[in-house]
Amino acid sequence: MTPVELSRTVLRAVRCAVDEGELSVAVPQRAVVAPPGPGGCGDYATNIALQLARPAGQPPRRVAEILRQRLARTDGVADVVVTGPGFINISLQGAVASASAASLIGEILHAGTAYGHGDALAGQVVELRIPYDVRAEAVADALVRIVGSQGGRAEVDHREPVNLRPVPAPEDPAPLGPDAARWALLHPAAHDRPRITADHLVQRESNPLFRVRYVCARTRALSRNAADLGFTPEPGDVQEDTAIPLLAVLADHPRVLARAAEHRAPDRLARHLVTVADAVLPLLPAVLPRGDEKPSAAHRARLALAEAAGAVLAGGLSLLGIDAPQHL
Repeated sequence: MTPVELSRTVLRAVRCAVDEGELSVAVPQRAVVAPPGPGGCGDYATNIALQLARPAGQPPRRVAEILRQRLARTDGVADVVVTGPGFINISLQGAVASASAASLIGEILHAGTAYGHGDALAGQVVELRIPYDVRAEAVADALVRIVGSQGGRAEVDHREPVNLRPVPAPEDPAPLGPDAARWALLHPAAHDRPRITADHLVQRESNPLFRVRYVCARTRALSRNAADLGFTPEPGDVQEDTAIPLLAVLADHPRVLARAAEHRAPDRLARHLVTVADAVLPLLPAVLPRGDEKPSAAHRARLALAEAAGAVLAGGLSLLGIDAPQHL
């Protein structure tokens, strides 16, 4: 069960509780599921009970217990535990979780850099009226591609009234070079003033752009190295705990793209790419065999997951207008 499928399962539990009179609330449009935080357990956690408690007029833990009973009876769910003030922690059955992980990885590898593209804005024309400003131009340029990825068409002009006016850059970003300049302008939210500093050029972990491009290049290097060793990727069960948060953020990529297009916010995509890159890093050392170790099904599955993450990073960078390097 992927995070998207689990989110739908949580919403069905809410809907059933409402239909049976145990909860009196409006069913939300989505339920956020993510790897559990400190004090949590299982594969995923959701705060839906805390979200519904006030409108339901019940304590969060009571709402969580109502939903727990329904979720525990769901196919593919191994265990459900309520922790803290009302967080619902969900453990998935191993075989089902593995099959869904393989399905997600296979879907990403099949779509390549187009994974997450959809039709949320199909047939819509989005007017972007911007001032004559370098940051506004960069944001609009990225939005043309992001909106296009969701089936819409963005038209940019400088007519009044302006409907897209991000806080201008304090100075000309051109000396940073095209990629770092674009990142400096796109990574902050529109209401935040961008930093035009040489920090964007530093090749170390403190630089988010470097982490994203480094991980993207590493995944491609792993594919070349695996080919030299005579094995190819094969979506399958990835046993490492490090795979769980990575699978969650990869599954969330289509939603992030749709929201970035809907809210005219390329910064959402930029920050998501940083999250993906940070989730990939712990996996990288285990992808290739070590010493006399022979390539196994586990290595092929890890390689498939790494390549899927690389495709998401490359596709996201392309939408932002930033080069995804083969080598770094």
